[in-house]
Amino acid sequence: MKLSTRTEGQLQIISVMEDRIDAAVARAFKEAMRDMIEEGPPVVILDLGQVNFIDSSGLGAVVATLKLLLPDRSLTLAGLTPSVDRVFRLTRMDSVFPLFPTLDAALAAQVPA
Repeated sequence: MKLSTRTEGQLQIISVMEDRIDAAVARAFKEAMRDMIEEGPPVVILDLGQVNFIDSSGLGAVVATLKLLLPDRSLTLAGLTPSVDRVFRLTRMDSVFPLFPTLDAALAAQVPA
């Protein structure tokens, strides 16, 4: 599972460098995320711009990441492709995660008014 991370002030941006988060990679994804978020800024933005497919195992791994962050930190999802966005909305996860169509939109939403 290829992920990259960078920190910008109070934000940690983690980009998934794969086209799928499914049963075959969900465990590796969860472990890699746990290592990356162990210590860091209060807001984590997960950039899913390259992900074209996510199944229930992948969704579970993203939810597990959120549980590792709570209650002190938050997880925002960005760059959802139409098929990935559909999965999050059909499973009502859009009520759990802030969803943004692009990384830029997610970054702009983090700027205090």
